[in-house]
Amino acid sequence: MLYYFQNMTLRGLTGGRYLVLLAAIFPGISLQRNDSSVQLVLQPSEASPPIGDYILKSLNGNPCIKATMGAEYIITEQKKTWYFNLDPSRVRISGYCDKEAAVLSLTLPDDAAGLQFTFKKEKSLFYVSNLTAHVSPVPVCQKCANKTYSGLVDHDKLFMVQVGQSFSCKSESLLSTSSELKIKLVPLQIQAFTQPSDHYGQAVECWADFNKRIIPIILEATVVGLILITVLTFLFIKDRRRQGYDRI
Repeated sequence: MLYYFQNMTLRGLTGGRYLVLLAAIFPGISLQRNDSSVQLVLQPSEASPPIGDYILKSLNGNPCIKATMGAEYIITEQKKTWYFNLDPSRVRISGYCDKEAAVLSLTLPDDAAGLQFTFKKEKSLFYVSNLTAHVSPVPVCQKCANKTYSGLVDHDKLFMVQVGQSFSCKSESLLSTSSELKIKLVPLQIQAFTQPSDHYGQAVECWADFNKRIIPIILEATVVGLILITVLTFLFIKDRRRQGYDRI
C-alpha cells in the first residue's frame, strides 16, 4: 500500500517527518512523497510481504519468465534488524531472454530498491545462477548516514528443476546476500525459458515443503507401528503365561 503526501504538517512536523511517523504506525508499508524523491522507510517488525506476479515476455511476445512471490528485505544495522517489503504495484519489470540465459529484474522508482534473478539453462535443467539485491532506505537513526545495502548470491544453483517445470516453495526461502542484507522469498513459484501461455508447468516442491508434508506421515506411521508392537508384545506375553499355567 502506498501513501502520498506533499507539503503536509502535523503539529509542527514537516512532510518528511510525518512520513516517518506514519511508517512507525503502519508496519510493513513503504512511503513515497508526491514529488521527485522516493523514500523507503525500514520497519522494526516483520509483516507478511504482498505477493506479486512478475512476467517477462520475449521479443516475440511469449512469456519466458514468470515468478510469483512475496519479497522481504532484512537489513542488519547498529546490531538491530529492520525490514522492508517489495510492493508489486510499484515494481518495474525488465530483463531479457536468450536460449541458455535469461534475466528478470525488478526495480522500484528511482532505483530505490531492486531484485535481479539470472537464469541459466544446462541441457534439460534450469536454475538461478545469480541473485543480486539492493535497497536505499531512509537512515534508521539520526546519526546514520544515507546508505545503500546490497549483496549477491552467486555460488549456488538455486531453484533447480527440469526445463518445462516450475520450482515451488511455500516455505521461506532465506538468502544471505551480504552480512547486512538478507532476502526472504515467501511463497515462491518460478519458471524460465519455457512457459505454456501464462500458466506454470508442473510444480516441483522444495525440500522444506516436502519435509513438512512427509514428516507428519512418518511420525504417524511410527506411532502406529509402536502401538502395534506394544499390542503384539502384550498378546505374546499373555499367551506364554497361559501356556505355563496349562503345564502345571
